[in-house]
Amino acid sequence: MICSSTDYTHTCQSSLTKVVKSNNPDPKELVKAAISVIFNEVGAAFNKTNLIKTNDTHIKGAIEDCRELFRSSNDELHASLNLIIDRGIDQLPDQSHNIRTWLSAVMSYQQTCIDGFPDGDLKKRMNEGMRHARELTSNALAIVKQAAKYMEMLNVDGLIGKRRLLEDVEDVEEEETATAEDDELPSWMPEGDRRTLKEKSHDKVKLSLKPNVTVAKDGSGQFKTISAALENMPQKYNGRYVIYVKPGVYDETVMVTSTMKNVTIYGDNATNTIITGNKNYIDGTRTFQTATFCHFGHGFMAMGLTIRNNAGAIKHQAVALRVQSDRSLFLNCNFEGYQDTLYAQTHRQFYRACVISGTIDFIFGDASAIFQNCLILVRRPLDNQQNIVTAQGRVDRHENTGFVLQRCRIVPDPSLKPVAEKFRSYLGRPWKEHSRIVIMESEIGDLISPEGYMPWEGEFALKTLSYSEYKNTGPGSDFKARVKWPGIKLFEKDEAELFTATNFIQVRDWVKKTGYGVKVPLRLGLYG
Repeated sequence: MICSSTDYTHTCQSSLTKVVKSNNPDPKELVKAAISVIFNEVGAAFNKTNLIKTNDTHIKGAIEDCRELFRSSNDELHASLNLIIDRGIDQLPDQSHNIRTWLSAVMSYQQTCIDGFPDGDLKKRMNEGMRHARELTSNALAIVKQAAKYMEMLNVDGLIGKRRLLEDVEDVEEEETATAEDDELPSWMPEGDRRTLKEKSHDKVKLSLKPNVTVAKDGSGQFKTISAALENMPQKYNGRYVIYVKPGVYDETVMVTSTMKNVTIYGDNATNTIITGNKNYIDGTRTFQTATFCHFGHGFMAMGLTIRNNAGAIKHQAVALRVQSDRSLFLNCNFEGYQDTLYAQTHRQFYRACVISGTIDFIFGDASAIFQNCLILVRRPLDNQQNIVTAQGRVDRHENTGFVLQRCRIVPDPSLKPVAEKFRSYLGRPWKEHSRIVIMESEIGDLISPEGYMPWEGEFALKTLSYSEYKNTGPGSDFKARVKWPGIKLFEKDEAELFTATNFIQVRDWVKKTGYGVKVPLRLGLYG
């Protein structure tokens, strides 16, 4: 029965039969078993890279990335299993979002490992070697979701039902607060005035932060670089560790490691505090490693920063920001690049009042990410290129990942505006088979081609992707001429509500309740 919800039923039954001895097992044991059987298969699949002998630097780099991804996979699997053991099966309805987020990351890491190898026989062998691990991970995702629904049904008139009712009341109260605090600025306001009001709002939030250390290029802080401040962070620290970065251009690669949890880095504002780099694919760095700023530590927050990759369009893939940590929050930040500007790699991410600029696939990855009240600037590409805003990479239909653009503005950058008619610009294309994008309550400029979306290659993913729109405005929002793929649709209100900050990434639990040390303006639900 528990395997009936999976896509790989035979794999599910055979794997669980080997580890569950009882003929009438406890549901908790089945869920635990569904996750525990992944460990050996994931290890065996990633370990295949140890058998590869090569002098090819590209392949050596792919092997190095796979080993890093394996460590991350193990961490996610342990976290998932421990949560079930510690909390018990009766808490699964509350914890399934966490577990599915972590298992979705495991699935993404598996695919990222494969993608790192050049096309050819070796890549095909890696893909086949990872097949069983992918099936087990997909099955675990389906089982956790199904078991959570089952447990909630059993408890519908008990404790869980009562607690749900209390949370619904709490949602209404917080939504009213969010409406009052909302910092939405009208689209007709001149850009200079918008920037001034945005910076005043940033200053108001910034005053509530008390930095542990200050970074300043002129030597007026404890450290001259952000990397030095992070390297000197205490190995064990209770609470939120806050780093203030004074105005300046910081030319460095910043890495917030997985052991650096609950870190806040904030600048003077996005105009004055800039972190920059120029690593890129053309000069020999793998896309996975080109990021100017990369963070893994869960509970990360950034505010009032510009993060830039200035390699330029001619250098192709060049990431400004790569985000792998869970429960990441970005407020009043700018992300600047061309191709692959923002790599929203995995986990839950929330972007509020940010500016994101680029050309090709410049918001990409397999995270569960909401971009709220953000300005999406499409820049001028090379003469032989076209623009694509998003390339979401959901590998499996059971993953709880996707990109949501809510109350955003998608408009041309000043470099593109005078020549916008010379280039085709699209809202997205499917990087992976089950790519998912939701664009709602946003303003879409006339630079976007009427068909809205373009294929990745041939017929790939056109029958399995999910691209939805709801109550968008602007000349580029006309849905009539959209491509006629099965997964292209206009949402009804109840469907759109599933992709709000509260429901899709549970932002109430990790921003509204924990606070991250600041009063974050956000919208929990729809705007109307």
